[in-house]
Amino acid sequence: MNKDRPKTSQPTDPLATPKATIGRLSLYLRHLENLFQAGQETISSNKLGEALDISDAQVRKDLGYFGPMGHPGVGYRIAQLREKLRSVLGTNRDWNVALIGMGNLGRALFGYGGFHRRGFIISALFDQDPQVVGSVHGNLTVHHISELSVLTRELGLQLAILAVPTPAANDVATRVQAAGIVGVLNFAPTRLTVPKDLSIVSVDLGSELERLAFDVNRRLIPSDDDTQAPPLE
Repeated sequence: MNKDRPKTSQPTDPLATPKATIGRLSLYLRHLENLFQAGQETISSNKLGEALDISDAQVRKDLGYFGPMGHPGVGYRIAQLREKLRSVLGTNRDWNVALIGMGNLGRALFGYGGFHRRGFIISALFDQDPQVVGSVHGNLTVHHISELSVLTRELGLQLAILAVPTPAANDVATRVQAAGIVGVLNFAPTRLTVPKDLSIVSVDLGSELERLAFDVNRRLIPSDDDTQAPPLE
């Protein structure tokens, strides 16, 4: 029996999938995209996990949430698994995205090409600073935030990236929800307090750097074994 064939008893409801698993699906897909571009056709759970420092058992468990995907004697067919994960993650289609806040962070996010390659198309730019509204970036003009509802309907905006100052974040999130946008990627270092029917993912860059500093600091601090006095002769 091939171990890459998941047990059919695994849950298949995406809503029941742990958040940690969803995060790993993105890692699997990114690696599979590279393998697909290189022309590789199959991969085992062991090799997929090894490339990402994840156990093969965890790989099989994660993928098992979405039904059997492995093939006896073959492992996973890369093209097939890639398309399945793109469907699960919603990256098999294009998403029209509003970028709100065109300060330093907003401009940097606008210039990041990875969004477009994954189907996230920044279709409209917004700000409320009179000195910023009307400026042009690429082929887009920055609109005042008051135009959000109108342009959401006209352009079919579905997601929003918030790169606004912390004091403005909740107000902007409320405007986003009222406009009919259903998902927000929030870069403001604050918890958004809006009704639960708005999907929110927050990215706190400062916290991520603190986590990195903690990990580096832990490596630099001598362990108890290192600080023990040498044995007497």
